[in-house]
Amino acid sequence: MMVFDADIMIDLLRQYPPAVDWLQSVRPRDLVCPGYVAMELIWGFRNASEQQVVDRFLGDFRIVWGMPETCDRALSLFARYHLSRGIDITDALVAQLAIDLGANLVTFNRKHYGGISGLKTVQPYARSG
Repeated sequence: MMVFDADIMIDLLRQYPPAVDWLQSVRPRDLVCPGYVAMELIWGFRNASEQQVVDRFLGDFRIVWGMPETCDRALSLFARYHLSRGIDITDALVAQLAIDLGANLVTFNRKHYGGISGLKTVQPYARSG
C-alpha cells in the first residue's frame, strides 16, 4: 500500500512523464489518497472542466480518512514538529495516516516529513529543476 502526498498527486494529475512512468512501472494494488490531499486538489480548481478532470483522476485512488485516534495522534505530531520542521496541519494528518496504515508515504517533501518516527517515505522518481 502506498499513500500519496499532494506533490506526487499534482505531478500525476499534470501528467509529468517521470511520475506517470513510475506509476505504470510499479502498478501498486492499493493506491491511497488521503481525503485531506483530495481536498487540496479540489481547492485548486479554477473551473468546472478542471473539476471533472480531477474527479476522474481521483477515481483511480481509494480515498481514506483517519479515524479519530489517528487525528489525535496527528495533533501530537503537529505540536511536536510544526515549529522545528514547518509541518502544517495537512502534512501532520497525512503522515499519521501513513504511519497508522503501515504504508509508505510517497512524497518529495523531506523537509516536513524527515525524522518523523515510524514514517517511511519514498521519493519515487527523479525531478528536474
